[in-house]
Amino acid sequence: MLASVQQRLTAISEPNRFRIVELLRDGPRSVGGIVDHLEMGQPQVSRHLRLLAEAGVVDVTKQAQQRIYRLRPESMREVSDWAQGFAELWAERMDRLGSFLDERDESEETAHE
Repeated sequence: MLASVQQRLTAISEPNRFRIVELLRDGPRSVGGIVDHLEMGQPQVSRHLRLLAEAGVVDVTKQAQQRIYRLRPESMREVSDWAQGFAELWAERMDRLGSFLDERDESEETAHE
């Protein structure tokens, strides 16, 4: 899982690909729709979409002459789960710091009495 998370983070860290992912968050779009919205050239958008697809961030389907791209929620869930591990780590550390400070304050209050 770690390798796939790293690959996805690498793919979406590029600013144009990040913008594409943000755009696809609202729903599936054709390449032309992405081009129009982002004001980038079609070859450039297609290259970014190919890299996002290779990283497993997006899926593509053909509808007549168009290619429709959509986010793969499960791939983003893996990234979210990975990041959540850090959130839990920091929450635990902050709780321990809070307990330490509370104990210190209590011991200072009893020392001044």
